[in-house]
Amino acid sequence: MLDKIKKLHSEITSLKINTRQELESYRLKYLSKKGIISSLFEEFRNIPNTIKKETGQRLNELKQTAQAKFDSLKSSLNTSEETRRDVDTTKPSYSFVSGSRHPISIVRREIIDIFSRIGFIVSEGPEIEDDDHVFTKLNFAPEHPARDMQDTFYISRISAEDSNPGDILLRTHTSSVQVRVMQSMKPPIRTISPGRVFRNEAISARAHCIFHQVEGLYIDENVSFSDLKQTLYYFAHELFGKETRIRFRPSYFPFTEPSAEMDLSCLICGGKGCKVCKNTGWLEVLGCGMVHPNVLEACSIDSRKYTGFAFGMGIERAAMLKYQINDLRLYFENDLRFLSQFKSAI
Repeated sequence: MLDKIKKLHSEITSLKINTRQELESYRLKYLSKKGIISSLFEEFRNIPNTIKKETGQRLNELKQTAQAKFDSLKSSLNTSEETRRDVDTTKPSYSFVSGSRHPISIVRREIIDIFSRIGFIVSEGPEIEDDDHVFTKLNFAPEHPARDMQDTFYISRISAEDSNPGDILLRTHTSSVQVRVMQSMKPPIRTISPGRVFRNEAISARAHCIFHQVEGLYIDENVSFSDLKQTLYYFAHELFGKETRIRFRPSYFPFTEPSAEMDLSCLICGGKGCKVCKNTGWLEVLGCGMVHPNVLEACSIDSRKYTGFAFGMGIERAAMLKYQINDLRLYFENDLRFLSQFKSAI
């Protein structure tokens, strides 16, 4: 009898049941009053007393196993049938619209890809920074207007009269990442720093208090302004097309000398003049220049041995030109009619 019980236990545990009809057949075969297990209990009365205890234990375990399987399958099959009743299989299916990347994300990735092809690595840093990395080590004078509350979002201001390395603020540019790179790496350095930055500016079609930048830095021996121009020519033609017209204008930045701004012919109006380019036919896309020796020395790099160039651009402005968008406020409104127009290959 023990062998019969063992065989039945194996048979019950391995049995597959998929429908309520199969479950009912299972109950009748094993658990009903005329089922196999009931007949075993009838036989149990006649077995010798020497094996009665062990046989009784095994028989009870068999009945419990069979009953537990029945209860479990009954519950799962009922739930499955209820679910099927809730679904109308005759209804036509819904068409699911796949999402698309945000234009800022698309252009950011394209810029990173372009510079990666010529050996630039990506560096990132904190958005909440200190005065030392955002201003002081970048050669900003203590009285520079960029330090004022009118331009910078301060989280904690220890001294409002002059610069203090303990001031905590939202970074106004990703140049602070470049400072951290120069402090932690030895030349040659070739890196770009994409990220979000914050400035206390009025929101308009051309400006916002939150925007995205990509800044680049290259430091090595014998780096020249010609290297800077050729790098930026390559970038502009790769992102905007070979026919894009480019011009450089002298400018001033505390952390570069000499400094310049790079303009592109306005792709929105074709150079005829519009509100985005202020009717000039040109649109500034980035600032650049040779890294100031004071910045190199502040970051413990020998300015007599090494030179370098730096540049920085707003991704929103680049996306405006690339996609001919006339109002950068559209980037922040999350209007699906606007966002669904953009597709990315990378």
